[in-house]
Amino acid sequence: MGAYILRRLLLIIPTLVGIMIINFALIQFVPGGPIEQILAQMDGGGDAFETIAGGGDAGIDTSDGESYAGSRGLPEDFIKELEVQFGFDKPAHIRFLNMMWDYIRFDFGESYFRSISVTDLVIEKLPVSITLGLWSTLIAYIISIPLGIRKAVRDGSSFDTWTSGVIIVAYAIPGFLFAILLLVLFAGGSYWKIFPLRGLTSEGFEDLSLLGQIGDYFWHIALPVIATTISSFATLTLLTKNSFLDEIRKQYVVTARAKGLSEGQVLYGHIFRNAMLLVIASFPSVFVGVFFGSSVIIENLFSLDGIGRLGFEAVVSRDYPVVFGTLFAFSLLGLIVGIISDLMYVFIDPRIDFESRKT
Repeated sequence: MGAYILRRLLLIIPTLVGIMIINFALIQFVPGGPIEQILAQMDGGGDAFETIAGGGDAGIDTSDGESYAGSRGLPEDFIKELEVQFGFDKPAHIRFLNMMWDYIRFDFGESYFRSISVTDLVIEKLPVSITLGLWSTLIAYIISIPLGIRKAVRDGSSFDTWTSGVIIVAYAIPGFLFAILLLVLFAGGSYWKIFPLRGLTSEGFEDLSLLGQIGDYFWHIALPVIATTISSFATLTLLTKNSFLDEIRKQYVVTARAKGLSEGQVLYGHIFRNAMLLVIASFPSVFVGVFFGSSVIIENLFSLDGIGRLGFEAVVSRDYPVVFGTLFAFSLLGLIVGIISDLMYVFIDPRIDFESRKT
């Protein structure tokens, strides 16, 4: 097992470098960098997107030799100072190598526009995203495992049929569309104002009792957690059902029944451990998938100040240290989670031997 883990750890290096190279190369072709953002704001154009689209006062005609849209009328020395400040006075490959050297040492630099280190910024926003990801994953498992087991036991029944229909509909509904529906129905849209529209806590949260704070916390996260859970619970339910169906048809189940064991003993004493191997071992990857997959849209819709919203705002403002720093950190996290998932398989079922596999 040690050799397998070592090989997987070594594979992280080229994979991570490849991810960073592709994204760094792509960003070079995206118009409206941080310098353009500053120039557009100074010229009253709002942001670089308006300048690029021709909607701002700065315009985009650079035929007179200007390097940046909106730079006309500004001293060339000022533009060069901005280039030095953001590191754009160096060739792209040098900037990339310097960036990777810093990232290897876990030095992610400082945000261009917030005057705070990227690490501190991520730590500040992380609790909100972890809240959504953790609760959504736990609720998905709490619903999916019993439902999947019942569907497997009653495979082909009317219960299995109508629940499959509900699951397919739930899976087909985009998370953001379901979130908007929840806002309209229950957050003061056109119907009832039962839940708050935004934020993770109410004003005066610190003055509430412990029970009051707990209640206020769950009151605020109810809608975003439900919106995040809707698609993941559908996938997990079908995964659980199929895992149990595969095990139910195996010979050892027939043997257990022939020995006179009750259905409960067969199901939970023999089938459960083998069937749940895939479901439980996938918990880390499911959590990361929920964490990254839905956080951007959900956090923006519910005005939650988390990692997803941070990443979206960083891309819009071309805050490259935040964009690349979070990309590096979470790509590394995702690759490590893949190894943890393999270790979970071995922990749950020691019969699995990854050493015999070729990676």
